[in-house]
Amino acid sequence: MSNIVAIVGRPNVGKSTLFNRLTESRDAIVKEVSGVTRDRLYGKGEWNGYQFSVIDTGGYATTKEDIFEGEIRKQVQIAIEEATVIVFMVDVMTGIVEMDQTVAQLLRKSKKPVLIAANKVDNTDRVGLSSEFYTLAWARSLTSVPQTAVELAKSSMSSLNTSIKKMSLSEKKTTFHASPL
Repeated sequence: MSNIVAIVGRPNVGKSTLFNRLTESRDAIVKEVSGVTRDRLYGKGEWNGYQFSVIDTGGYATTKEDIFEGEIRKQVQIAIEEATVIVFMVDVMTGIVEMDQTVAQLLRKSKKPVLIAANKVDNTDRVGLSSEFYTLAWARSLTSVPQTAVELAKSSMSSLNTSIKKMSLSEKKTTFHASPL
């Protein structure tokens, strides 16, 4: 299967939760503690007859607080190289932090389609907070895909899956989409 979606971001932004939603499984361990996911985890997703592989990755970090960070970064890089489309997971509650900028630089270099998913938009009051992430844009065109919280709205998964499908089928050029989840 050549349609591969890698979920990338810093620690504790909800990558494993999204992986479980996309694969309709509980294969990824979800904890509030940083560093639980260290290796790449592969699963299968399907949307309206369109099948794709999903890769969950550990949180990309450069703080040197964890002896495994270097290996986790290598695993993230491999997932980026394997991916057709990348979902860059960010946290709307913390806003853009330095590590998000670092991950954005890494993704820019990949020249692959990227969908930025702003997680933890658990109510309509937080939807506006996701607009901050447009500043991470690196493509000429910005397209917004309206979505709400993963935890609350099944329609958000529909919109996300549709975006992934469109980006997988489009030309392989750097694209930026920002979406609150």
